Parts: sequence; structure tokens; C-alpha cells
Amino acid sequence: MKRQLNKNKKNLFKKIFIKICRLLGYEIIDQNNLYLPSSEKFFNEELNVPGKKSINLPLGEIKILNPVKSLDVIIKTCTSVNLVSQSKERIFEEKKSEYTFRSINSLIKSINLAKKNMKNISFKIHLIDHNSKLEDLEVIKKKLVKSNIKYNIINLNTSDFINKIKPINQNNENVSKNMFSTMSSIYKSILVAKENCDDLIYFVEDDYLHQKEAISEMIFTYERISSQFNKDLIICPTDYPFLYNKIDNTHIFLGSKRHWRTTQETLLTFMISRKLIEKHWEFLIKMCEFEHSPFEKPLHEIYENELCLSPIPSLAMHCTNINSVFGLSPNYDWKKNWEENVD
Repeated sequence: MKRQLNKNKKNLFKKIFIKICRLLGYEIIDQNNLYLPSSEKFFNEELNVPGKKSINLPLGEIKILNPVKSLDVIIKTCTSVNLVSQSKERIFEEKKSEYTFRSINSLIKSINLAKKNMKNISFKIHLIDHNSKLEDLEVIKKKLVKSNIKYNIINLNTSDFINKIKPINQNNENVSKNMFSTMSSIYKSILVAKENCDDLIYFVEDDYLHQKEAISEMIFTYERISSQFNKDLIICPTDYPFLYNKIDNTHIFLGSKRHWRTTQETLLTFMISRKLIEKHWEFLIKMCEFEHSPFEKPLHEIYENELCLSPIPSLAMHCTNINSVFGLSPNYDWKKNWEENVD
């Protein structure tokens, strides 16, 4: 009987202690079964509280100082052009429309998972299309209607940018018709971000296949690391192969469920805040108005002064030619990601 009384006292003390920890905002863990009684979750469940705290065992908790309120995803689509500056076939050698469809499928899955995890964040898709077939646009529109995500579709008018984009590039060559369209699309996407978006903006090209957890991991990591260092940052979803072609100094950070490395080079799929767009507006517009070599040179100049991170392992697959240094992430199951996002 005495043992039973002692056990009841211990259980009562434990309950009181857990309540006190919960009230004070402390997190504790039972080493026996890896259960966190304050959160009523096991260690392998989602422990982060969006906008409030980031928890990563065994390092503990970081208070969120820079909570995300909204994410606008701006997708640039064109199903009529395979690769702007190359004639090579993409991995799996499908029509361009198939990459666009699967890219949108992957984004919808990833955004909807993020919506489930982050109920206080608003999500919207802005789709900027140039010259896609009408039947392809209908397929895309049906996907967006079924997605339960707010969206709008913008048909790009390249004539709006004739007097804004220089006709001769850095190599003293004429800017090609396809490149002019691409630059117009990028220009439009940046204008849409400035005119319509309030917080985080994710610029996406239509040949990136995302893992389901990609958007959640990017937002959780943004909140964690920007709060940890009290500094805004830029996030790329892809672990590009060109990052391993030379010896560069880098720093490794711990995100939500990924390691992240600093980088000073990305392509045009990246997440950035409205604040940084306003801060570096001249560089972003310079990238749209003049074809540099490399094209992303003004973007890389921004990275010289801002923190830009890419994940290890990758959160998205860039569907280019298998031999391209700008494409397929190393140590990544390309076929699995491709098959997961088929209609």
C-alpha cells in the first residue's frame, strides 16, 4: 500500500512539474521513451511551433523573432520552350509540359502540407505564363482549382518590356528571342512580388520537383536561422552539383530537419523576403534589364552581403540534362521524386 502511495505522489509531482514547465515555456524530454510531455509529442513528430519556437534535439529551443506571416509562390511557366539556352534533352526525355505539370503537382503537395503545419500563415500562388499551349494552361488551371490554395494566373505580355531590356548582352551578342521572353518573365515576377506580396516570396521556375516537406522545411528553417542570428536571409531549395566543383569556404547551419550550407551562387529559384527585395531592388532589376554572363551575376552580388543557404540533402530536383552542373542534385533519388509527382 505504501508503494502505491509513493507512486501516486510521484505521478502527482510529475504532473505538477509538467504544468509548471508548460506555463514557463520550458521543454522537457523523457529519455526512456523520447516523449516530450510539455508538447505531448514524441521526438520524431513535428516539434516546431510556427512563429513562436523552433525545437531541434538535442540543441533545444530557439525563440522566433522573425515570424512568417505569408508566403507568395511565384511560378514562371512556359510549356512551349524546352531549354532556353541549350538543345540537350532533360532527364527522362519528356515534353516540356510534363515537367511543368509535375513541378506544379509537387508544389501543391508541399504547400498543402505547410498549410496543415502552419495555420497562421497565408499562402498564395501567382502563375506567370508565357506562350504555353491553351490545353496546357487548362490542365494547369484545373490543378490550381483543385489545390484549395489561393491563386491567380497572369499572361505575360513581353511587349511591356521592349524598352526596358537591352538588346545586346554582356558578350556583345544579340539577346535571343527566348532569352528576351525569359528576362521579361523574371522582370514581371519581381514586379508582382513588389506590388502584391507582404512577407516571404518564393520565386520558382517550372522545372523543379519539390519533396513534400520542402516548403515546411524552408519556412521553419527561415524562422529558426533568421531568429538565431537576427538577420534576414535567402533560401534556395536545391543542392546544386556545381557547389562541389571547387573548394569554397562555407558555413553549416542546423535547420528544422536538414543541414544547410552557405552559398554565393544559385539559379533563379529561391525564397526571399519583401524587405530584401526592397533593399536590393537595383540589383534584381539589373538582372532583368541586361543579360549578364553568368545570367545570375547581380543575384550573386547580393549574396556577397546577405546570407544565402542551400540544403544538404536537397529539397528539390532541377530537371535538366543529367550531365549538367546546374541540374541534378547528388545523392538524391531522382526517379522516386519524378514518379511521386505524376498525375
